[in-house]
Amino acid sequence: MRIFDAHCDVLYQLFCDQDVSFERSSSLHVTYDGLKQAGVTVQGFAIYIPKHVRPESRFFVALEMIDYFYEKIVSQPNMKVVRSKKEIDQLQPNEIGAMLTLEGCEAIGESLTQLRTLLRLGVRSVGLTWNDANMVADGALEQRGGGLTRFGKEVVQLLNEQQCWTDVSHLSERAFWDVMELAHYPIASHSNAYTLCPHPRNLRDDQIQALIKKNGVIGVTFVPQFLRHDAHTTTVTDVLRHVDHICSLGGENHIGFGSDFDGMFETVDQLENVSHYPHFIDELLKHFKEEQVKKFLFCNFYERIPQ
Repeated sequence: MRIFDAHCDVLYQLFCDQDVSFERSSSLHVTYDGLKQAGVTVQGFAIYIPKHVRPESRFFVALEMIDYFYEKIVSQPNMKVVRSKKEIDQLQPNEIGAMLTLEGCEAIGESLTQLRTLLRLGVRSVGLTWNDANMVADGALEQRGGGLTRFGKEVVQLLNEQQCWTDVSHLSERAFWDVMELAHYPIASHSNAYTLCPHPRNLRDDQIQALIKKNGVIGVTFVPQFLRHDAHTTTVTDVLRHVDHICSLGGENHIGFGSDFDGMFETVDQLENVSHYPHFIDELLKHFKEEQVKKFLFCNFYERIPQ
C-alpha cells in the first residue's frame, strides 16, 4: 500500500548533528533505507527552528535546513522533490517523494518576503507556530492563548493565494478557530484526539469536526504523550483508538498519518521507526476495511493537496 507520512523531523536531527547519515543511521527514525523498506510513497520533511537559535539567525537556519533537504535527502537515488499531485503521479514505483514543510513561522519573523522565499524554495505546508507565541499567533502551550495576529492573517491569506496547506498543529485553540475562518486549505499534520488524551497539542472533537467540514485532514501522530497519558508503554492499539475515534466523528475521509518520527524521544512499541510501517498496516487491516486503510495511509492527504 502507498504511504503518505505528513511529518518528520529528520532535518532538525541533521542540523543538530551534521555527521549523521540520512542513508542508514541507526540514530534516526527515518532513513533512506527505512523509507525504501516501508514502501513510503511521500514523506513530509519539516523545517523546525530550535528555540535556542537567536531571532536574527532563524531565517538563515531555515535556509540551511533546506540545503540539507536538497543535498542530503533528495540527492539519494530515487528520492524526488514533490510539490503537487502531478509530481506525485509522476513518481515511478521505485521512487519516493519528499515534500518540504515548515513547522512554525519563527523563521520568517514578520516578513512575508521571507515566507514567499521559503515557498519558492519548495515549502508546500506551513505550520503557523510551534508551542510558543510568535509574530503570527500563539502556540498550544502559550498561557495567553491568543489568536492570529494581524500579520498572521496576512500569512494565511498568502498561503491561500499560493495554494499551500495551513497547518494548525501546535496552535492555541483561539488561533485554530481564527484559521478555520480564513484558511482555504487547512490541515493538522500531526495531532491526535483530545477526548482520548487530554494534551494541549491534541484537537478537541469540535476542532476535528471543523477540520472535516473544511475538507481538511488530521494526521494522527505516533508521539506517545499524545496517544495516552496513563501508561509508560504505548502500543499500536493506542494509535488505532485515535483513528477509530476520528472515524466516529465522521472523519473516515479526513484521517492521515503524521508520525513525527525524529521529533520524539520515546516511541510506540513495534512502531519505533519508519521501517515498521508494514507491521502497522497489518494491524490497521485487522480493524478496518482495506479501502479505509488505503484512505488513511495515502489517499486522504493526497487528494487534498491544493495543487
